[in-house]
Amino acid sequence: MRLFLITALLFALASVSAQTPAPAAIPAPSDVAAPPADASKTASGLATKVITPGTGKEHPGKDEVVTVNYTAWTADGKMFDSTVARNKPVTIPVNRVIPGFGEGVELMVVGETRRLWIPESLAYKSQQGKPAGMLVFDVTLVDMPTRAPEDVKKPPADAQRSHGLAYKVLTPGTGTRHPKPVDQVTVHYTGWTTNGKMFDSSVARGKPMTFPLDHVIAGWTQGLQLMVEGEKARFWIPEDLAYQGKQAPYGTLVFDIELIKIQ
Repeated sequence: MRLFLITALLFALASVSAQTPAPAAIPAPSDVAAPPADASKTASGLATKVITPGTGKEHPGKDEVVTVNYTAWTADGKMFDSTVARNKPVTIPVNRVIPGFGEGVELMVVGETRRLWIPESLAYKSQQGKPAGMLVFDVTLVDMPTRAPEDVKKPPADAQRSHGLAYKVLTPGTGTRHPKPVDQVTVHYTGWTTNGKMFDSSVARGKPMTFPLDHVIAGWTQGLQLMVEGEKARFWIPEDLAYQGKQAPYGTLVFDIELIKIQ
């Protein structure tokens, strides 16, 4: 089983319906009815205010995927959606959400919480069954999981080597057992070419992948046998251990892989 290229990312914030009951009500902010005087306003009419400054330095691009936590209210203070209430952040493509939400996220850095007052023209535009009028979102940018790492071009000096494979442990695991080639494994992963272009990501799709370890590219078969459950590692896989120049993506490939479970 080969790793598939992303052809579409179907999850979108625009699919949220006002008819879907929220799991628990979170009180609306006191300025839900209108942006305060100290809110910033963009040329499109979006008003925003930083609630908590972030720790990151980079802003998401419109073609990137982000992980966010958010709560949303109508202007009369009624909450209609909340990942905070569900205790489950979502990973979504910036260009597949309502325009005001996407524009607001592009202003943010990782760790930041920002309040967005989104006019109807940048929200659902009177779509039947969707929240009407201005909408207010409190959004926290948790991560930019598909952004290429700084060392995507080549392995750093502290990377380890194994049979032509370079790798680096990003997060130590909690397990003690290593998978065998005949095992099935469940993983989350993102893959880039060395010029930083993401070509595949289970993280972006929001769904881990399960497969037999001997049914993937050789670099994966080798690399995952070095891992334990709970571990996250970065692999630099040369072309002869990847697709061997027979199909795209070509050349050395870089993967961040989290081994979730050995079946």
